[in-house]
Amino acid sequence: MQKNAAKNDRENSKDSKDSKDSKDSKGRMDRMDRMDRMENKPVGPVEPVEREDVGADSRRGPLSGRIALVAGATRGAGRALAVELGRAGATVYVTGRTTREHASEVGRTTETIEQTAELVTAAGGTGVAVPTDHLDQDRVRALVERIDRERGRLDILVNDLWGGEHLLAGSVFGKKSWETPLADGLRILELGVRSHVITAALALPLLVRAQAPLLVEVTDGTAVFNRRYRQNLYYDLAKNAPIRIAFGLGEELAEYGGTAVAVTPGYLRSEQMLGHFGVTEETWRDAIARDPHFAVAESPSYLARAVAALAADPDRAARWNGRSTSSGELAKVYGVTDVDGSRPDAMAYFEDVVFGGKPGSADDYR
Repeated sequence: MQKNAAKNDRENSKDSKDSKDSKDSKGRMDRMDRMDRMENKPVGPVEPVEREDVGADSRRGPLSGRIALVAGATRGAGRALAVELGRAGATVYVTGRTTREHASEVGRTTETIEQTAELVTAAGGTGVAVPTDHLDQDRVRALVERIDRERGRLDILVNDLWGGEHLLAGSVFGKKSWETPLADGLRILELGVRSHVITAALALPLLVRAQAPLLVEVTDGTAVFNRRYRQNLYYDLAKNAPIRIAFGLGEELAEYGGTAVAVTPGYLRSEQMLGHFGVTEETWRDAIARDPHFAVAESPSYLARAVAALAADPDRAARWNGRSTSSGELAKVYGVTDVDGSRPDAMAYFEDVVFGGKPGSADDYR
């Protein structure tokens, strides 16, 4: 009897395990199918979320009372994201390596995290500058502990960490991976991948205490766009990793009612890009003569306005969790525009016209 009972137990256990394995396999396939469908179908149609002009009064903002951390807010999209979250009423901790006393390896002393914090406050939020190297685990841990101590919560984490542009022209673009100095290639992975992982790992325990936590991974290119090789192995890895981070952490945040999303600007008129062309934000169209594709360029505020609208969207988890998206797609969903009133969609322009061969011009995608 005992032998038969043991045999039955083993068979029942095997059946249970087989059933569980089958369910787990089906679940994995369902998630993969879901991701593929999501990346190939636009969100919509949905009603645009109304954006309130909060001016300098943070009490009226849709993100009033929310606590945000924008990691990598010294310049470019990170600075604009911090400012727009502040304009919507949030308290925004802004981090980076360049301060008024110290410049990072990027070598630009004209943009600092103190300036960013002041811009956040001037926009109607509360800006708090915390110098942080996000490759230093102790510094990131201290940052998170400070936010917990001072605010007791974290609602929004924006991972906009990069700072590798100075390595691209000389070491990456136009070179095979084996022609790229190994030290430069590994540095790109540190700046574009390891920093994101460290920050997420140390900040998520605080973030998941929020009612509906939001993680935004900023990268270059959507999942669909980045199916093409991004010219160099190191750059390709650095810009695809945040997309996978958002997808994976979206799975983990779902049980907390959270959202993880990867976002990309289009052709960004960052300070560095304007400097590269020798133009300003006021004269940026002069650069079109050198690069006709620059006609579809957008200001850093464009992505930032769209992400601020997403952060204020109560249905964001259902719409965006685990996805990658672009400033152009978000702008259509939420009804936002760039600073000049246009609504550029660089991702669609490159997909359709530049790579797809369809007739059209950059002006058709503004």
